[in-house]
Amino acid sequence: QVRLVESGGGLVQPGGSLRLSCAASGITFASYAMSWYRQAPGKERELVAHITSDGRSTKYADSVKGRFTISRDSTKNTVYLQMNSLKPEDTAVYYCRADYYSRYWGQGTQVTVTS
Repeated sequence: QVRLVESGGGLVQPGGSLRLSCAASGITFASYAMSWYRQAPGKERELVAHITSDGRSTKYADSVKGRFTISRDSTKNTVYLQMNSLKPEDTAVYYCRADYYSRYWGQGTQVTVTS
């Protein structure tokens, strides 16, 4: 059974930081490219960050470049999203996704940025 379990979300003030984690099980983690998406109320789900299966290449949405960092630890089957300088517009449910021959989604974790 494949599971992607996100954690680390919460309530934070503007300018603050959070680190999201997505722990994967039931897949050969090293074979999967991993991504973080987010969906704000009333908006479509959007790509936030992506990392290749070997961890050598990353890409980011323009809105988070320079503030967010995606990384992965294959010893822990976990992908991370370090989020710094958070803004109210970063408020959303954040989902991780695994892609190889199949695609899997996590259940999401809420991030709320407010003063």
